[in-house]
Amino acid sequence: MKFQPIAGIKAVLFDLDGTLIDSAPDLGSAADLMRTRRGLPPLPLEHYRPFAGSGARGMLRVALERVPADPDYEALKVEFLGLYESCMFERTKPFSQAAELLQALAERGVRWGVVTNKAERFAKPLTASMSMFADAGTLVGGDTTPFAKPHPEPLFEAARRLALLPSQCMYVGDDERDIVAGKAAGMHTVAARYGYLGHGATVSGWGAHAEVNNPLEVLKLIALP
Repeated sequence: MKFQPIAGIKAVLFDLDGTLIDSAPDLGSAADLMRTRRGLPPLPLEHYRPFAGSGARGMLRVALERVPADPDYEALKVEFLGLYESCMFERTKPFSQAAELLQALAERGVRWGVVTNKAERFAKPLTASMSMFADAGTLVGGDTTPFAKPHPEPLFEAARRLALLPSQCMYVGDDERDIVAGKAAGMHTVAARYGYLGHGATVSGWGAHAEVNNPLEVLKLIALP
């Protein structure tokens, strides 16, 4: 894959689940517990992984075939989030090369932060539990602003907190919503092909400015002065 370095990038913003951390095992475990509580057989992690980036919505779809329009969805969502909160530190870990990427950005004087649809209730303690997030310039959760991705407002908020223009930021994510939000915010967008992606996703159709197959490839996209 050919990489064209982009000039003027002062900060790299990242999605969290599926981009910097692999939280699918804990999300899937919480969803599977809902099945076993109801006398249903467990499902392998491979069933849950493609939908992990959608959080409760994705997990409830796989585990119980429920969608937000169902009358019992909200109650099931509350149950799922309680179960996830009790196990979210057990198997979640950074993706290979993620910590090295963040360290390399800092060494090159490039600031970085996180913009996720994960609620602050989960995102703050989860990132606080991993040393690689100690130098994050900002953390914007799914409920930090009145909007969540694919709306661009969370990305605008991150840029404001870093005192940068959106055009000075690059946004890296593993879901089409990330690319839609990043482009709407006027940021350079990067699709993380190593992430969850979503079931049947056609990444090349998202319209990202670039695609990477591992975290460290992000460095090749930044032209340093």
